[in-house]
Amino acid sequence: MTNFQSEATVGDLGEQGILDAILPLLDSSKASLGPGDDAGALRVRGEEVLVSVDTLVENQDFRLIWPSGQEHKAYDIGWKSIAQNVSDINAMGGKATGAVISLSLPESTALDWVKDLAQGVTDAIKYLGAQELTVLGGDLGKASEISVTTTVLGETEHGRVLRSGAQSGDLIAIAGHVGDAGAGLDVLEHHGDSAKWNRAVRRLVAGQCRPTPPLGSGPRAAESGAHALMDVSDGLIRDSSRLAKASGVSIDFDLQVLAKFAERLKPAATLTGHDPMKWVLHGGEDFGLLAVFGKDAKIPEEFTVIGKVTARSGRRSMVTVDGKPAAAKDGFDHFS
Repeated sequence: MTNFQSEATVGDLGEQGILDAILPLLDSSKASLGPGDDAGALRVRGEEVLVSVDTLVENQDFRLIWPSGQEHKAYDIGWKSIAQNVSDINAMGGKATGAVISLSLPESTALDWVKDLAQGVTDAIKYLGAQELTVLGGDLGKASEISVTTTVLGETEHGRVLRSGAQSGDLIAIAGHVGDAGAGLDVLEHHGDSAKWNRAVRRLVAGQCRPTPPLGSGPRAAESGAHALMDVSDGLIRDSSRLAKASGVSIDFDLQVLAKFAERLKPAATLTGHDPMKWVLHGGEDFGLLAVFGKDAKIPEEFTVIGKVTARSGRRSMVTVDGKPAAAKDGFDHFS
């Protein structure tokens, strides 16, 4: 069981005391019915509601203390719980509108830790630009480890965009970051002396702890006629392999373009001794947005074209870099 030093713990206060402490920190003003009843309520304008859910589990998805000795702040865990879910809605071409959060805690958890997590949730919603998102409610439970499950609802103006629409001859592009979070993770895992981090390294560490998915790019891509969308949560190669398989195509990335993304990761490479291209190809949790456009489409300016879609050879979809096969197994997998 995790112990925190604080004047009050969640075990001292009980469920209602915890709720009384954290609900004022969560913005429910846009809900037609916020926390307090058995369910919340949200008015929706469209005919279809998008739904995504993700769980962050202690010692699986985050550590309270990194192996390097750095503390993992509750604020950052709350931030990421929102970021990864609104990214999924963005990757369908939609905007997030409502969220419910389930929080399981050891009874010795400090109340201040929980309030810090709630503040991270609120600040992520504001900073990331999810202006229409409101917290509808959730659940509290006792557990031997911390677990945060967030469900986000959303809607879309231009119709949902799936992974399965890519066609041979299309262009594949990305908005947002790629490789930053992977580089930041390696630094946190192995190089915890933050006195040695320059500004560029701190920016990459922030990319791991407080990712910034490019919200708004999903709807703009949908409006521009994107054939397929997907966010990058488990690594560029692993996720693009899923898109290629869903669409029945192959994808070839341009190494020269990807090298430009690797360039900004060199400060972390200097510190860790790792190849920055490894983070570009296989690092996850940046939550950048992959989009596939027709070759004559007007691509929104925040996207960088990084490759092309080709017909698959035989029955197998392939992902290659300058024509050379790339190993999808090197990305993130919860069970490997």
